[in-house]
Amino acid sequence: MRIAVISDMHGNDFAFEKVEADIKRYGVDQIVCLGDAIQGGAQPAAVVQRLRRLSCPVVMGNADDWLITGIDSGREAIPPERLKKMDAIRGWSLSQLTDDDLKFIKGFQPTVTIKLEKELDLLCFHGSPTDFDDVIRNITPEDEFQKFLAEYNKNILTGGHTHAQQVRRCGELFFFNPGSVGFAYSAYQADGHFQADAWAEYAILGIENGEIGLQFRRLPYDAKDVIEIYRESGRPFAEDAISQYQS
Repeated sequence: MRIAVISDMHGNDFAFEKVEADIKRYGVDQIVCLGDAIQGGAQPAAVVQRLRRLSCPVVMGNADDWLITGIDSGREAIPPERLKKMDAIRGWSLSQLTDDDLKFIKGFQPTVTIKLEKELDLLCFHGSPTDFDDVIRNITPEDEFQKFLAEYNKNILTGGHTHAQQVRRCGELFFFNPGSVGFAYSAYQADGHFQADAWAEYAILGIENGEIGLQFRRLPYDAKDVIEIYRESGRPFAEDAISQYQS
């Protein structure tokens, strides 16, 4: 059995299309999305359409929830000026979506469980199994990591949210993050400078007769294509997004 795990498209259908084509090359049996699919980028409606065509289970991410509710969890301190921009982008994103699209997004699940073999499952979430805002990084202290996940370690575990590919042992199995399809970046950048990465990330989990394999995929693209999409989109503050792809 081969499962493609995708996450964090953030309204970038250009990258999502590349990932879908790559997934088809590998003949996977199942696709699952870990959330934060729609909000932020220049192509929210196109991402919804692609997800609906794929008919894959989708986890509710924090950005998905904020898109449909407008309620900020308050877990991250957001400066007022940035919050005003986010509200404007959210309003534009909603204007691109139909009532059926919004109904589809509201149907995203807190977690998704996929049966693998015998007693082994893949437990899928966004931040952690109990909260889409929880942050699990490769540098998260072990005691905090175990607090998030130890209760669930009879499963293979996968979560998104941090936009960073990683794998980390949890009990006799492991947790992994497939990275971000639509908005990959390093969390460790100099103050005052942010650079998005011009590639799409996802992962393929394979299991057969108890043998487990995990492949991280990274698909480069020309940032100029994403920049042009932003320029033509009408999305508010498109120049801010464009600057993230310029050196």
